[in-house]
Amino acid sequence: MNILAALTQEEAKLKKQADKVRQQLDALRGAMKILGGKGDSAKPTGRKKRVMSAATKAKIGKATKARWAKIRAGKAKGKH
Repeated sequence: MNILAALTQEEAKLKKQADKVRQQLDALRGAMKILGGKGDSAKPTGRKKRVMSAATKAKIGKATKARWAKIRAGKAKGKH
């Protein structure tokens, strides 16, 4: 038996299998796309990250500090 011929024959078999797998993979990706799943080229789903402006962050920080100052002032009055 010729080794080169056997290797060529095996290569042909593997190419045929690879083509079959590629077709199955394409069919699967198509089904996923139809069903709304993430494919390779699909955009990521989910919520966008919320972004706060610097002014809003400062406002929240100021309110938090005021709230804690009020709590601490109430505790200080209770100790005396």
